[in-house]
Amino acid sequence: MSRRLVLPLVLLCLAVAGTLSLTARTAPPDIVKAPTGNVRERGAKGNGTNDDSIAIQDAVDVGAGVVSFPPGTYRITKTIVIDLAKTGFTAIRGEGAVRVVMAGEGPAFKFIGTHTSNADPKNVKEAVWAKERMPSIESVEIVGDHENADGVEATGTMQLTITRMLIRKCRHGVHLTTRNRNVIIADSHIYENRGVGIFMDAINLHQINVIGCHVSYCDDGGIVVKAGEVRNLQITGCDIESNQGEKRPPTANILVESTGGSNAEVAITGNTIQHNHKAPGGANIRIKGPSARAIKDTTEMRDGHVTISGNIISDVMVNIHLQHARGVVITGNTCWTAYEWNLLAENSTAVTVGANNFDRNPRYAAEEKPETTNALMFRDCQDCTLSGFTVSGTRAAPAGLTLERCSRFNVTGLTILDCNDVGMLLTDVTKSRVSDCLIRDDRPDAKSISLRTRDGRDNMIVDNYLGQPHDILKGVGLVERNYDAKVKP
Repeated sequence: MSRRLVLPLVLLCLAVAGTLSLTARTAPPDIVKAPTGNVRERGAKGNGTNDDSIAIQDAVDVGAGVVSFPPGTYRITKTIVIDLAKTGFTAIRGEGAVRVVMAGEGPAFKFIGTHTSNADPKNVKEAVWAKERMPSIESVEIVGDHENADGVEATGTMQLTITRMLIRKCRHGVHLTTRNRNVIIADSHIYENRGVGIFMDAINLHQINVIGCHVSYCDDGGIVVKAGEVRNLQITGCDIESNQGEKRPPTANILVESTGGSNAEVAITGNTIQHNHKAPGGANIRIKGPSARAIKDTTEMRDGHVTISGNIISDVMVNIHLQHARGVVITGNTCWTAYEWNLLAENSTAVTVGANNFDRNPRYAAEEKPETTNALMFRDCQDCTLSGFTVSGTRAAPAGLTLERCSRFNVTGLTILDCNDVGMLLTDVTKSRVSDCLIRDDRPDAKSISLRTRDGRDNMIVDNYLGQPHDILKGVGLVERNYDAKVKP
């Protein structure tokens, strides 16, 4: 080979070798595959027979951020614990037809956070924002296959979000305990559970929205708050039905009870809330504050600030029940088929009842066995305003509207029609005004009394239209300009 060719070939070989050496030193390492939260890839079978508890817990613990469930039936015997401080942000997400059968005791999924303060941004630790914010679970059906199986439990979370869930045949559907902040439960079906549908259990919780859910056929109550300290509870656009087992202790479709705690600031708006009148002592909405003895002050009812507005309410023993409540506004509701009371208020103060319809619709008469009362009762209440609502067709009750041992009531502009016995009954009422009410009974052979008083003093009963004879005793106060249609001028 010519010397003139050898030198270039040597130089070329040296250049190639250098390039290969440099490439070897600078080439990126093999890409490490990120851990997957797909439960099938972690070993879950999803065949409805195998116990998938370990595989699903492994998918959570790997910290992938999203734990995904391909279509299938996943049977578990242990609670899947989402310890957010360890796993970081975690979303449980079903992909299609996903069912989780909880065959063990406790919740199918339990979210545990470390948030211990309020919802003020300056009091939220950076670690919560970094690793724990907005844990969520969505698009999963949970079916209980154990007497004490629950659906979802959460404690210490910040911005828990539960959406598009079906939870059934469990004890409690959603169980919120200890402390949580800013909870959203939306677009979910919580159906046929032995305990409570959505249970705020002795919890410190501010800001919770329940939106667009079906909560039905839960034996111990639909949406229940007991003890604890709950504020800013909004229940909107839901269908809440028949959450009262016939052989269970009295409860309600919506129950806010402050015995052992303090719960207030509640808005119940735009829902249908109905059934089951066969449950003794049941109610559609029950707001129960602590008793006067419990708060050591007979003049103060501390818990309340409740708005009940724009709801369809029917078919229970008591449609709305207030006990030791304060600051309740009831307006724009349609209430009927109440077997004991459409509205029962006891030991309550600062209650405003505005334009509502408390009617007996003949269309529903065949369903009322025995006949419903549909009446209203205020007992031992003070400082209330009743205005502009309609009461009609009450039966088997002392009166359409009864005020008993009440004081400082302003009763104006009511329409009370075709009620058995008495339209309005005032028993031992003091310092109150009844004016501009229309009370008539135009049924054939009607024998009712339009307005009756028993005892009482310092009242004004003026400017009312009384279509039947009245029974207003002397000494109750100023009584004048009441038109008695049965008395000819």
